[in-house]
Amino acid sequence: MTNWSIILSIAKTHLLTKIKQTSIAALGVTFGIGSYITLVCFMTGLNTMLDDLMLNQTPHIHVYNEIEPSKKQPVSLYDNLSNSFNVIHSIKPKLSQKKIHNALPIINYLEHNDKVLGALPQVKAQIFYIAGSIEISGNLTGINPIEEANYFNMSDYIIEGSAMALQNTDNGILLGIGIAKKMALKIGDRIQVSPINGSIFPLKIVGFYQSGVADVDAIQSFTNIKTVQRILGEANNYITDINVKLYDIETAIPLAKTIEQQFNLKAIDIKTANAQFETGTTIRNLITYAVSITLLIVAGFGIYNILNMLIYEKMNDIAILKATGFSGKDVQLIFMSQAMIIGFVGGVLGLLIGFGLTSLIETIPFKTEALPTVETYPINKDPLYFIIGFSFAMVSTFLAGYLPAKKAKKIDPVKIIRGQ
Repeated sequence: MTNWSIILSIAKTHLLTKIKQTSIAALGVTFGIGSYITLVCFMTGLNTMLDDLMLNQTPHIHVYNEIEPSKKQPVSLYDNLSNSFNVIHSIKPKLSQKKIHNALPIINYLEHNDKVLGALPQVKAQIFYIAGSIEISGNLTGINPIEEANYFNMSDYIIEGSAMALQNTDNGILLGIGIAKKMALKIGDRIQVSPINGSIFPLKIVGFYQSGVADVDAIQSFTNIKTVQRILGEANNYITDINVKLYDIETAIPLAKTIEQQFNLKAIDIKTANAQFETGTTIRNLITYAVSITLLIVAGFGIYNILNMLIYEKMNDIAILKATGFSGKDVQLIFMSQAMIIGFVGGVLGLLIGFGLTSLIETIPFKTEALPTVETYPINKDPLYFIIGFSFAMVSTFLAGYLPAKKAKKIDPVKIIRGQ
């Protein structure tokens, strides 16, 4: 029967008498795991930030009434030409309107769908911003500010003011930062907007919006839905767009197709709208995990080499142990115990170093106009990465100790003593 107290006592003695080699072996584990945690937390944090920059502002499904040419032209309805090859030039869009017919019942229907987290109405209008003698063309979008902040993280892109201020202010406007700079406007100022029909409406600036895309910030502003409806002279049921947020983004494609067929509207899912961005995200994640796995493998080989050399330096000790009655299995367990102790200590120190470095990086200032609300480098401290790091430390040291210890088990002590 194995006497673990004696085995662990001998393992401890070996480790402490060769403290230099033990420290080097433990540090090999420590820096391997610490580097892995730092890299993967930093890279996935950056990837998440870039994903959020795009996806937070994009609805999972965007529903609108697209103005497009009729799929069936009058000539195709003429039976005598049904079997002929017809070529039609200069097709004009069919007479239509931007308004979504029965938008409010459709929104109510979508909100009762168990896949839908929220369905938010919008009213979009082309306008001119007027301040003194300056006129700038742009877009004004009517929204429910609080809901937009809750479902699409709009507050992350409001650099001054708040969604609540817009919600509570009649005739308020959340002005694009590009427009504000061009017109030298500040919060509390009034700006006049004019729709295509030529009438003029004064609006009070309650905040500034910065998406991070300069071309968008130079034309885009937001106000309440009722304000835009009043500017356009439309009724309260005038809705031009519906933005749908889902519980699971993977259900966007089939649900978008269902909406198109059921309501005869255009429904663009997030994956179709951001196909190129999705490809970039996949490639970045692939690179991150490939580099992380490579780092762990390299660290594993380093750990193996150090422990292998540590065990072969103990040949005399192995001979003495066997000569005094220890079995080959006992010798193997002694060196396996040393390896696991080194792995445990190195793994814990690696976790601490990884946590410390990621916490340090998280405090480094990171300022860019493209990301107005990001103040420091993003870090993703997912506990899973720490669990993977520590588990790898234990598994790698187990394997690194097992292979040399298996050889030590079979060593003939007489040959070692004679060799001396």
